[in-house]
Amino acid sequence: MAESRRISVHQVLGGGSVADVLLWRRWCGAVILLGSSTALWFLFEWAGYNLLSFTANVLLLLVAILFFWAKSASLLNRPLPPLPDLEISEESVLKAADVARVWINHALSVAHDIAVGRNVKLFLQVASGLWVISYIGSFFNFLTLVYIGVLLSLSVPVLYEKYQAQVDEKLILAHKIIQTQYKKLDDNILRKMPLNKEKKTQ
Repeated sequence: MAESRRISVHQVLGGGSVADVLLWRRWCGAVILLGSSTALWFLFEWAGYNLLSFTANVLLLLVAILFFWAKSASLLNRPLPPLPDLEISEESVLKAADVARVWINHALSVAHDIAVGRNVKLFLQVASGLWVISYIGSFFNFLTLVYIGVLLSLSVPVLYEKYQAQVDEKLILAHKIIQTQYKKLDDNILRKMPLNKEKKTQ
């Protein structure tokens, strides 16, 4: 019964081509993603390249190739470079704006609850999350964190799909333990704070 209720990892990841790449069902795309991210990380971390100068040099090389290709094509009566119409559709911009609006409104709602609502629990959750991010960020720079994220996204979903039943059991057990500890913290400390007492009297 639990097996039939369990949602597949492929569906959770959206069920499209991105999910196929992350689950190595399109192994060619996964290999390209892994290889290109590893090459870029190696270039910027070990070879000492600067991201801005590297991007400018790549774009300069691309523009030069297209320019000379177009010039030689007109002189030699050859076809022009096969470039598609490079424009962003209004629909894709509206979709991106809708997604960004949801995230921004959620962040503003959290900030409002902390500043105006004086929600101690939410404040502690946000503060602990930001502290964890700051602590992890002190060990790595941004590019290394992005590379670690790529490696995790190409390994964790596959492993979870393979061992989903065992991982779910451990996660349920860990969730129960965290809930118990949080309830103890809430009963012993958070409910005794003066801000919560003021809120109740209001």
